[in-house]
Amino acid sequence: PTKVGLNPVLVDLMERRIITALALTGAVIIHDFELTLLGRTSEEVDTEINTGRFGMAEETGRLLNEAITRGVRKGLGIGEALGTWIEERRFPNRKTSLLAASVRLGIPVTVHVAIGTDIIHMHPAMDGAAVGEGTLRDFRTFAAVVAGLEGGVYVNLGSAVIMPEVFVKALTLARNLGHTVNRITTVNMDFLPHYRPLTNVVRRPTQKGGAGHMLIGHHEIMVPLLAASVLERLRSPTQAKR
Repeated sequence: PTKVGLNPVLVDLMERRIITALALTGAVIIHDFELTLLGRTSEEVDTEINTGRFGMAEETGRLLNEAITRGVRKGLGIGEALGTWIEERRFPNRKTSLLAASVRLGIPVTVHVAIGTDIIHMHPAMDGAAVGEGTLRDFRTFAAVVAGLEGGVYVNLGSAVIMPEVFVKALTLARNLGHTVNRITTVNMDFLPHYRPLTNVVRRPTQKGGAGHMLIGHHEIMVPLLAASVLERLRSPTQAKR
């Protein structure tokens, strides 16, 4: 969603306290940072992979890795470290940064990294110990959020592998520790159906109660429609039940 320009929609839902926690992949922080600093993101992979330049932007690799390392040394997870850094540096578009908005609003934000999958892992400034420690802290924070999800909603936006796997592990950890997380609503949104979101988001977590849903379509269309429908429901709860 960040890559296709939907941060303003999500930040609005955060400001309204409809979104109360964010869990991001390592790819999201790259697009969030570049949009916050430059107002644009992404590159033509088909072209740049042939030249050896794909993913080699100096500023993205160096600045993000340095910010992660500094934040982790202060005891933060990756999400809070980057959100705090963006706020402190006062980047031009920070008001629509998911990371900065989370810190500004006091909303938990976690980043779940699979080392080797993101372009910043190729940069010499990458500190594996810091990234590993930071993402472990964030997983524990995310598990604590999931432990309080009874009666709540979990939406998986466009992550086909990493977040469905992280979510199902956080859920089983919460249940193993004795937390009741049975009656939940889960939603998977993507433009194609995939095995892991269907299994680990829609079906397995809701076997004990609640409901799982698949919404298939382009994020640029579906996410604003979902946001509008939620806002309409909150404005007119009685009418919406008819």
